Amino acid sequence: MPHADTLDVVHHDDTRTRFTDVRYQLHRDGIRIWSADGEHAITDVLMTQAYRQREADR
Repeated sequence: MPHADTLDVVHHDDTRTRFTDVRYQLHRDGIRIWSADGEHAITDVLMTQAYRQREADR
């Protein structure tokens, strides 16, 4: 499961939601995100931008 230091979700109405230090999974119905705040499921996804500033854990 990918990890991102910053994950921006762009919605169909061009609004953005930003998450930090998350794991995420893209799927046909949208994106599922796991953060310190809990689990989020977003279905109105136009685009995502994930940023990783450190090396991935192996």
